[in-house]
Amino acid sequence: MCGIVALFSKQEPISETSLQQAIARLYHRGPDGRKYWIAPHLRVGLGHTRLSIIDLETGIQPIANEDETLHIVVNGEFYDFERIQQDLIRSGHRLKTHSDSEIALHLYEEFGTQCLHYLRGEFAFVLWDERNELLFAARDRFGIKPLYYATIGDTLYLASEVKALFAAGVPAQWDAESFFQANNALLEHDRTLFQNIYQVPPGYFLLASRNHMQLIRYWDFNYPRIGEQLPQYTEGEYIEKLRYTLNEAIQLRLRADVPIGCYLSGGLDSSTLLGMAATHTAEPIHAFTISFVQEEYDEAAIARETAALTGAKLQIIQVQQSDLADHFADSVWHGETLLNNAASAAKYLMSKAVRDAGYKVVLTGEGADEIFGGYAHLRRDMLLYNAQGQDKEVLQHLLSELEHNNAIASGLLLPDGNNMSLASVRQVLNFTPTWIQTFANNGLKFRALYSSEFTSRFAARDACRVFLNQFDVQGQLAEREPVHQALYFWSKSIFPNRLLRMLGDGVEMAHSVEGRLPFLDHHLVELASKMPVSLKIRGMTEKYVLREAARPFLNNTVYQRQKHPFLAPPCTLKPNERLYQLLQDTLRSSVMTSLPFFDQAAVIALLDKLPEMDKSIRTAVDFVLMEILSACILQERFCLTMPHYP
Repeated sequence: MCGIVALFSKQEPISETSLQQAIARLYHRGPDGRKYWIAPHLRVGLGHTRLSIIDLETGIQPIANEDETLHIVVNGEFYDFERIQQDLIRSGHRLKTHSDSEIALHLYEEFGTQCLHYLRGEFAFVLWDERNELLFAARDRFGIKPLYYATIGDTLYLASEVKALFAAGVPAQWDAESFFQANNALLEHDRTLFQNIYQVPPGYFLLASRNHMQLIRYWDFNYPRIGEQLPQYTEGEYIEKLRYTLNEAIQLRLRADVPIGCYLSGGLDSSTLLGMAATHTAEPIHAFTISFVQEEYDEAAIARETAALTGAKLQIIQVQQSDLADHFADSVWHGETLLNNAASAAKYLMSKAVRDAGYKVVLTGEGADEIFGGYAHLRRDMLLYNAQGQDKEVLQHLLSELEHNNAIASGLLLPDGNNMSLASVRQVLNFTPTWIQTFANNGLKFRALYSSEFTSRFAARDACRVFLNQFDVQGQLAEREPVHQALYFWSKSIFPNRLLRMLGDGVEMAHSVEGRLPFLDHHLVELASKMPVSLKIRGMTEKYVLREAARPFLNNTVYQRQKHPFLAPPCTLKPNERLYQLLQDTLRSSVMTSLPFFDQAAVIALLDKLPEMDKSIRTAVDFVLMEILSACILQERFCLTMPHYP
């Protein structure tokens, strides 16, 4: 993985200084090299900071084709690239490097933007086509790798991180509409928290010429319609197909010219990856696990069992509340978004431990919950909306059991308190996904804390309607299973905007660590998308088909265990610890006063009530307060202003 920057001006020469400043701000993404190229006509510049993983000697970027009419910078990995390299050579292409990145350049020569359908991996890239005076930028299918852009005056700016755009001269301003949407966890898939700064959505590419710019979708989840004729496989055949496809995805991601480690929790996903990867390596894999002091959040004991089963070398990173306090602000700065829990700071420390141990690459289990229905809110949807023939008393018992077993996720993955009316969601979908209900409830908590000015501006806004308006509901969602619809929305919003950014790329690349995600191999995702929902959630068992496919590689503890969300212990439950003090001090400070969204007196009143609240309420309120804390940090670190509105 690396950092990329591009500037494209319609008329005037680009600023070389701006290009250099943006590249320098991405040093943490690529400390092994830095280079840029500016076209002879001075209207285009590409920059790259390199993290050397494949082709350590010759893979320097930007890379040009044979006659230097095409130039490219790439952030990410393309898998199965050796086979494509040989195909390109047979077609007459002369490759300058042995790196995987170069294949995108020559595939574009052959197929234009259709080259994306030949690429397998996690990536973002920008390519300049001199002959056609065309800039082509693309992001992988799931949004694993970020790609942001802004148009200021005559110039289009693109970069791997928002902070690089700020360094290039893009104004650092809040986007009030996006902030309101984000408080409801319903940020549109092309928006950011920042004014005039957008992201290329997952599965899209951007084309820009002197007179035109457009975004085009090239991939999407295509869940089957209810009753649609599909290949008739038995349950056993689905399990075998999944095991084979996942095994191949893991094998491809074990290819590197540097050692590869593995993140390990006590859960099914990472345990499966480690168990299967261990069958392909001669040496023990180095696994890394976070350990929290608070028992219900700690998974170290289960990770030890898995490490013993697989023969892995296990390194446990002990994380205290004081450690989270010390590194929370840095994790926010690198993630560039709102955080509702300090788990991002824990992952930040984990990535630091990986780098300190001499590793640049890790396998990580993100994505399995999104394709196999791993979250508690999806099990609730299954109970509520696939309840035909179920006894009402049994159904209520199962719902109560689900809430009891997921108490630590109340207010985050399951709704708590009064439910906000979501008539606009039911009107469009004929049901309300649990996760949307949950975050809408949290939105009510935020509304009680807004300033009068912010409240008056958005009092009538329906965040859910704004969110749903961006989707082709009739084409992509109508007549699909409710669980699949809920997964679709989650995978277009929370997953790329928060989870992949704040628990993945942001905190991993903070320490120049590349995360590889076998569960998000698009061949695997397309297989899982066509599976019946009953194979994903069966009764109270989530990820059923994955659990069965992985059974030979798991111990009984992991095989029988329900999903446990990766969360740091809420700071509001530890009033004598430093993270709680950081929360209290910041939200009572002048930084909070300068944040243009909240009534500080109302926030302080809520802080004063914390000691009187019971544990469950404090746990739910913690998610809201941590978002406000992270907003304060963004305000301070990026010196954000609010644009003037008429």
